[in-house]
Amino acid sequence: MKVVIVGGVAGGATAAARIRRLDESAEIIVFEKTGFISYANCGLPYYIGDVIANQEELTLQTPESFWSRFHIQVKANHEVTKIIPDEKAVSVKNLLTGEEWKEAYDKLILSPGAKPTRPNLPGIDSNRIFTLRTVEDTLRIHDYVNANGIQSAVLVGGGYIGIETAENLREKGLQVTIVQRPKQLMNTLDYDMAAFVHSKLRQKGVNLRLGSSVTGFREENGQITALLDGEDGISADMVLLAIGVTPDSSLAKQAGLELGVKGSIAVNDRMETSAPDIYAIGDAVQVKHFVTEENTVIALAGPANKQGRIAADNACGKDSRYRGSLGSSIIKIFDMVVAGTGLTEKAAAAAGLSCDSVVLSPSSHAGYYPGAKVMTMKVVYEKESLRILGAQIIGSEGVDKRIDVLATAIHAGIKADKLKDLDLAYAPPFSSAKDPVNMAGFMIENLNTGMVKQYHWDEIADLPRDGSVTLLDTRTAGEYAGGHIDGYVNIPVDELRERLNELEPSKPVYVICQSGLRSYIACRMLAQNGFDCYNLSGGYRFYASVIRDKLMSERSYPCGMEK
Repeated sequence: MKVVIVGGVAGGATAAARIRRLDESAEIIVFEKTGFISYANCGLPYYIGDVIANQEELTLQTPESFWSRFHIQVKANHEVTKIIPDEKAVSVKNLLTGEEWKEAYDKLILSPGAKPTRPNLPGIDSNRIFTLRTVEDTLRIHDYVNANGIQSAVLVGGGYIGIETAENLREKGLQVTIVQRPKQLMNTLDYDMAAFVHSKLRQKGVNLRLGSSVTGFREENGQITALLDGEDGISADMVLLAIGVTPDSSLAKQAGLELGVKGSIAVNDRMETSAPDIYAIGDAVQVKHFVTEENTVIALAGPANKQGRIAADNACGKDSRYRGSLGSSIIKIFDMVVAGTGLTEKAAAAAGLSCDSVVLSPSSHAGYYPGAKVMTMKVVYEKESLRILGAQIIGSEGVDKRIDVLATAIHAGIKADKLKDLDLAYAPPFSSAKDPVNMAGFMIENLNTGMVKQYHWDEIADLPRDGSVTLLDTRTAGEYAGGHIDGYVNIPVDELRERLNELEPSKPVYVICQSGLRSYIACRMLAQNGFDCYNLSGGYRFYASVIRDKLMSERSYPCGMEK
């Protein structure tokens, strides 16, 4: 059997190695149009910031090491220019010599990846504008910054690559501005969670221009200006376009293969395309979202590697299936860790799902053990079925293991209230006896059984201030004096039993504390005394973070002014 693989990064390299493990006699040829194979896309921003100092560390394998270990031919700087399904052949061009020929195959695996979105805007061809997708891209940016004494940069786009590059350029001392058309960074988060990301970036000196649209670029006075719709432009020494990626499906389209959403390559759960003996994997393919079962495109390394293994299995006569993508992801933003899996609340609502969420602020480990850090967790679930739809966590240590537990729970079909039953490892340096994941389960069980009712930060502005309801802040007098919401009266939870006569039982009570715990205790106390009460999800800390971000965005404060 002869297998030709187009693309030698995550999916292609994985498929090649798996085929060799399954079939020692197979002839395997990998064509990669860049000069590097099996490289770590996710590490590219960190080379720009000199966190990864040696460029060799970006590549996991070389053509020579692939041949030495696996006897797989890897031809870098070779572009497959055409697929000829009827002949079971591809046309190949050596980009260094210009030589062209046809290469026959028995099985063909397409792993072309995705290409950075580059809109057709005036001035887009300036040599001061960069994209970041390949090792060559990162070397070019790294050398340009260091050789030219670059002092400032505009990053267009607020996804993973944009934010990671912003961090690395800021750590090198550059003035950095992120321009984003949506009014929040990271569409893998709900806005209320993204507010913590905005705060961290501003704190670290990154300027944010959210809700701004770039209309073009103009070089002037030795700089490049990003022109904005209805706003003053932003001048800098360089621009990085990081507004997303587009599936590189041109080969598949030319060959007449069926395409899917966003121009991706349509495949079934065996990673088979519409043409016999042609498979496709990675960032270029359409997949099923694990939660909604809707077709989507998810460009992440984890799914690409799994799909490479599955395509290899099936090319070798096995029967492997891809069950769908959750989009589990994690990112470091300076000293903050941000992770997500499944659907956001916004995405769940857009999919027509009746959902709710719980927000909690647990410590990363036992509070009495030194070094505990607060996390902010949001778990989204379907109201009737209690199916877990997604989760988002922001913090520092311990974020990764909690998001992985929640992703596993979604994959396994564990109901949201049953998170309380998970037997998770505990020792004071690592967790609490009731892990944050367990706590989310307790909270969802309480809501589902009617033990407590809740309201959310975006409902507060609409609560009546005419005396028809009671707005109650159960924090200490000192906390209340340090900042509170207009209309809320302060009765600390430890005084509430003795001061119940100050509240009217006929009025609904909307309760708040710092994180939601004391107000929950207050709600239980009130409910058992005949009051109809509601607990604020996430507490004052969560509410204040969102409102502060809204004010910062509306007033367009420069970086460093947030307190």
